[in-house]
Amino acid sequence: MKQVKPWKHLLQRKNSFFDWGRCDFKMKQLPFMVVICVAMLFIVYSTTKYQYREAEMESKLNPFGAVKETQSFSWSLKNLPRGIIQARSDLEMRPLWSSSSQRSKVNLRSDEIEESSYQYLLAMPVGIKQKQNVDTVVQKFLPANFTIMLFHYDGKADAWGDLDWSSKAIHVIALNQTKWWFAKRFLHPSIVHKYDYIFLWDEDLGVKNFDPRRYLRIVRSEQLEISQPALHPNSTDIHHRITVRARSKRFHTRVYDVRGSTKCTNTSWGPPCTGFVEGMAPVFSRAAWFCTWHLLQNDLVHGWGMDIKLGYCSQGDRTKNVGVVDSEYIVHQGIQTLGGNGPPGRKGSSIEDVIKRHIPSGMDPRAEIRRQSTWELRVFKDRWNKAVEMDKDWVDPFPKYSQPTEDERRRH
Repeated sequence: MKQVKPWKHLLQRKNSFFDWGRCDFKMKQLPFMVVICVAMLFIVYSTTKYQYREAEMESKLNPFGAVKETQSFSWSLKNLPRGIIQARSDLEMRPLWSSSSQRSKVNLRSDEIEESSYQYLLAMPVGIKQKQNVDTVVQKFLPANFTIMLFHYDGKADAWGDLDWSSKAIHVIALNQTKWWFAKRFLHPSIVHKYDYIFLWDEDLGVKNFDPRRYLRIVRSEQLEISQPALHPNSTDIHHRITVRARSKRFHTRVYDVRGSTKCTNTSWGPPCTGFVEGMAPVFSRAAWFCTWHLLQNDLVHGWGMDIKLGYCSQGDRTKNVGVVDSEYIVHQGIQTLGGNGPPGRKGSSIEDVIKRHIPSGMDPRAEIRRQSTWELRVFKDRWNKAVEMDKDWVDPFPKYSQPTEDERRRH
């Protein structure tokens, strides 16, 4: 009688048959899987390329957006056709109506904004008591294709209406605010992009020996991204020797002076010996202002400490791109503005009246402002140091102990 094989043996044979079948099936599927993988890779490549083009288009439409915000910008604008998007504006006033001939000249392409060859902006914080001096300054700038913007820290903008240029100027009112407070809020790079140079000046500057056209010719020819006119030696409140006029020079980018606590020698290659301008009358190129605006701290309104770091916004070598123009110079009259009367015999500003209404009796506003400025300086330094420490990819373009080459020494 034939012996019956155990069930276990039969099951093993059955399983081996199915295993061979599955293997054969997988072998037949292999070319199909390869095709699927290639198709998926193609899809990933196409998607990545599309996203890259989107990001590139976004950077053109909104060049001033922060890198981290690019995706959110893209999402927010996704329902708009690209050609209608305008990421920039300006400070030019437009008429409520225009003639038919003027309307026919309107550009139908939204990505093109008509600009003359060069356009400039003069922005100043002003009080009514400095009206005459400000008028003198503005009269110098108007013929040179400047837009005028006044920051009224005393709230008395209406009192300027009798000046013939006042109706064409931009007036911004905010009581008891500083120049840097106004600049951070009203001079965003996307708003002032059309201006080749931005003059952010104090109101107490004498311009008898200053011509904006000649100044700008020097700045452009010497490729100064950040500059200021030199100060007459008789100016009040000269804090740094580098800002004083050198009679025999057209412009200068460094100073040699061993007097005082800061020694400027041939081994000094940082501010305030070189690559430095002061905050009273700075002039910025478009690119330099884009960087400077981002350097401005929103809550630190006195700007102390920022002038030392302006060289980082000079779009290259601060020993070459930051300079003081000697042939066009100004006088700093040193008139006290924010808080207090200043020294005896010196004319005070109308902002004094505004401040006195908001401080306890017996308090010296100038002393309080100086105390606040000193505190802000410490905060700014701490923020800079912390930012440097946290940004592991950042490399200081101006190492503290870097030495220039012999060619650079000879040029200076």
